[in-house]
Amino acid sequence: MGSVVCDVTVSLDGFCAGPNQSMDNPLGEGAEALHRWQFERLEENQAEISAITQASAFIMGSKMFGPPAGEEDADWIGWWGETPPYHAPVFVLSHHPKPMLCLEGGTSFQFVPDGIEEALAEAQEAAGENPVAIAGGANTIVQFLRAGLIDELRLHIAPIRLGHGEPISVEDIETHMDRVSRRETTLATHVYYQRRR
Repeated sequence: MGSVVCDVTVSLDGFCAGPNQSMDNPLGEGAEALHRWQFERLEENQAEISAITQASAFIMGSKMFGPPAGEEDADWIGWWGETPPYHAPVFVLSHHPKPMLCLEGGTSFQFVPDGIEEALAEAQEAAGENPVAIAGGANTIVQFLRAGLIDELRLHIAPIRLGHGEPISVEDIETHMDRVSRRETTLATHVYYQRRR
């Protein structure tokens, strides 16, 4: 089986999404600025951007798949429209079983009501020898960290403060993983962790 990896961008104060997430603001207030390093500094951050796309299966929480709480929609197909960026199977942690959703570009969303270990087993079977990526959100990443199931975590720290939102603390990470390297770029500090053996 391939490795289990995770890329997550956080603010200086440890939030990977801002407050007041909504249909108009899916990442929360101010959180679009977290990801400037992926779009405005492509050449400077090419190694990190390329690493994100190497996974052959993904796992995400139901909140990341959406829609926001209180805005349930039976026809919801995710935030990304008809052509999501994953181009691979995505396993969504869900409290309710739903039929698989197959979209353009090779992305399928499969809903797993049986917890993180079952989602990981299904994702690893789909990915074969290639990596499985834990896509988010914060609660899902922390669950996988605490269970010791992430082999490599790449933390991208953006030079902004959000004040509130969805937190992932350095303590959550460093309780379970060892820091191995870091790299500074204009719009992010990239910190690399490996699972503690």
